Amino acid sequence: APADKAPAPVPLPTAVKVAEPAHDTVLSPLELLAELTNTAPPPETPRRTMVRRVKIWTPILLLLAGAVTGAQLLRPLPDPRLVAAEGATLGGGFSVPWPAKGQGAVRVPGSGDIGVFGEQKRVPIASVAKVMTAYVLLQGHPLRQGEDGPRVAVDAKAVAEGASEDESRVEGLVAGTTFSQRDMLKMLMIPSGNNIARLLARWDTGSDLEASFVEKMNTAAKALGMNDTTYTDPSGLDAGTISTATDQLKLAEAVMRDAAFRAVVALPSADIKGLPQTLYNNNDLLTVDGLSVRGIKTGSNTPAGGALMWAAYKTVGDQTPLIVGTLMDQRATGPDLNAENSLLLVKANSKKIIEAVRQALTLAPVVREGQRVGHVDDGLGGRTPLVAAGDLNVIGVPGQRLKLTLEPGISPTPHTAKTGTRVGVLTIGDGQGAKSVPVAVEADLTEPSLNARITRQP
Repeated sequence: APADKAPAPVPLPTAVKVAEPAHDTVLSPLELLAELTNTAPPPETPRRTMVRRVKIWTPILLLLAGAVTGAQLLRPLPDPRLVAAEGATLGGGFSVPWPAKGQGAVRVPGSGDIGVFGEQKRVPIASVAKVMTAYVLLQGHPLRQGEDGPRVAVDAKAVAEGASEDESRVEGLVAGTTFSQRDMLKMLMIPSGNNIARLLARWDTGSDLEASFVEKMNTAAKALGMNDTTYTDPSGLDAGTISTATDQLKLAEAVMRDAAFRAVVALPSADIKGLPQTLYNNNDLLTVDGLSVRGIKTGSNTPAGGALMWAAYKTVGDQTPLIVGTLMDQRATGPDLNAENSLLLVKANSKKIIEAVRQALTLAPVVREGQRVGHVDDGLGGRTPLVAAGDLNVIGVPGQRLKLTLEPGISPTPHTAKTGTRVGVLTIGDGQGAKSVPVAVEADLTEPSLNARITRQP
């Protein structure tokens, strides 16, 4: 172009006006991207909505699942628990020859109950109550082997009650004289002296009344699990002193552990220095040949009828177990002054029971080595069988149901153990003299699986 001619001006581009979004409009990420690129977002569909939600929630759910799993795995494992089989029954059958009426119970301490008879309703027990009087007295003033114990002074009240003709009592007492505690126990249990029961209650508590001692009797009953028993006096003369045969059986088992008591109640008679007469035991079953009765206490009056708590022995192999029994609410037909005929009836019926139980008593195999007797419960659904690590025989009667109890050994039950490891003890029966055998795991004991640990309840 000629130098003197100016170039034509270049037109400026037309400005593009971009619409600004309203300040009160919230845009989705896709809409915002479209605005920035000036490209319209794709239309919303259910599929796109689902995909978007999955992308958002999947990481969150995975994070929560990981946290829950970690928390479950960090929780301590439950303590393993030993669970025994339901029980064992001795082979054969045996039926206790119970009377037609009343109530009773028989037991071999160690192997357990042999039988219970009749409705266990609370009835008067008469002089059987003196067994609890002796038990409380010996709990507070125990007598050691060969000891006669402290001296007990006779008071005027005991002398006066000794002249009563309406109850059993010890006569010929002189106020101010003293007798040893052991001799007082003889006067209490052998001729069933009501006045001696009250005297010992006053002596024990230092009170002129027997109420404090009766409170001790009821406290002792509760401690022994005698929940259907109420004592209202130390002698049993009061009709308000009531119990059941099964309750009194608990007392019989407990009191026969005391050597001083056993020595006294086994005496058919006794001569005591200072008394003008010989004491004779109302329980003449003590002198029956072949019965091996060694106690415990008779009871009889009009409210109670005839009652007897007894103890006998039977040698089986190289063992001589104790057998205890109670028979109550026995009532003779016809005239029965002071329940004298009912007393004869309860002794005759008890004799039949004692003879039958002694004859049936046997030493029987209950568990053999390798026999399954329970399992280890890991607390999360896992079970490992347990087997006996030895043989075990128990004295009982045919058909007797035996209680099985599994407990850990010296150490708590482990979470893991090799096959054959001893982890506890199996006890057969209950009470003093129950037999035991070690138990071992039949297979490897392992911790709960990962799945069980994760899926357990919070």
